[in-house]
Amino acid sequence: MERVYRYTLTILITVLALGEFYAVLMRYVFEHPVMGLDETLVYPTLWLYFLGSVNASREDTQIKANVLDIFIKTDRTKLLVRVVADIMSLIIALWLTYWAWDYFRYALRVWKESPTLYIPTFYAESAFFIGMVLMSSYAASYLYKNMIKLISYPKQSNQGA
Repeated sequence: MERVYRYTLTILITVLALGEFYAVLMRYVFEHPVMGLDETLVYPTLWLYFLGSVNASREDTQIKANVLDIFIKTDRTKLLVRVVADIMSLIIALWLTYWAWDYFRYALRVWKESPTLYIPTFYAESAFFIGMVLMSSYAASYLYKNMIKLISYPKQSNQGA
């Protein structure tokens, strides 16, 4: 799965970089702007943004403020705080997924098109819902793993104290 994300994200960022390079080259060097190029770059941009977020969720490398880890002495208590954080993350992710589902249904029903090339915007807008479903599933899996660790953690152990 790591390879799928790595290659997909690499392809998306390469497409964006080349597309922007081409747009700048045509507009400022050759003074001949390419109509519609900017609106096509919205599609890989949104997918890159959400798949990058999904990848950060998968790797558990999102930006966190683990200030409590400085004050907490035992590994078990740190794990308990992690489980509470995972619960809150899952609740927020599910809440955002619900909103994304509403937007997904709206985008499917309305079926808007881009202004110049008439490409259905649904293909870009669906990244919201798909990304949130995947992020919610990773949040649930980390909660499950940390709950299992917490339940099986030895009660008498004071490791890290």
